[in-house]
Amino acid sequence: MSFELLRLHVHQQAGTIILNRPEKRNALNRQLLRELQQALEDFHLQRSVRAVILTGAGSAFCAGMDLHEMLQTAEAENAYELWHQDAELYRQLLEQMLRFPKPLIAAVNGPAVAGGAGLVLGCDVVLASQEAKFGLPEPLRGLVAGMVTPLLVFRIGGGQAARLLLTCQLLSAQEALARGVFHELVPGEKLWARAVEVAQACAQGAPEALQLTRKMLYETVGQELFTLLSAGAAASATARTTEAAQEGLKAFAEKRPPQWP
Repeated sequence: MSFELLRLHVHQQAGTIILNRPEKRNALNRQLLRELQQALEDFHLQRSVRAVILTGAGSAFCAGMDLHEMLQTAEAENAYELWHQDAELYRQLLEQMLRFPKPLIAAVNGPAVAGGAGLVLGCDVVLASQEAKFGLPEPLRGLVAGMVTPLLVFRIGGGQAARLLLTCQLLSAQEALARGVFHELVPGEKLWARAVEVAQACAQGAPEALQLTRKMLYETVGQELFTLLSAGAAASATARTTEAAQEGLKAFAEKRPPQWP
């Protein structure tokens, strides 16, 4: 498959996926979500690739879902059906990440918010530059971080997750490190090289052992994650049908604060 919104390359034993919509801050539209699924499948099948790095082009890691596409969907006759399909597409990607047989390393080169924060939480090891940020601002647009919520709770615990989700706080790189969202801060110019080093360290382990370890983490210890992701997809799709979401998306498009009823 040829990729229009991703760049892929292999160095030593590390495969790298680069989100490549820098003009949109690597926002996740339907095409990009499908390309990410295919890229993971491709690297799954490449025996020489022992770990996969996920990063972004430009100044952002990922700004979350493409709100312009979401606003266009709101105007479609079959909007409810499309919202359900979009939520399911994102859920499938997160589940694919959790079931992926090889270590996943996030190299967070800039802001990772909303759906982009979910991509970070779907990775095993998170490296970040000082320019990185992390946040879940969905309620500011009348939306719900349904699928990111269980991953956030799994990674950092319910108390910290509640604070981030309800206050919509945008964490600096240092704050995200202190709360356990990021695992290591690296100078921006050394971020990818450090990710390759981590990938090489992972590659020292037997592939079968690494796969079984990930199964223990996400399918045994985190056995409820897949059920919760399905519930989160339903919550996210439902939230998009509300008047609050319509106002939040219009306010975003018009670059004004939303007016809640």
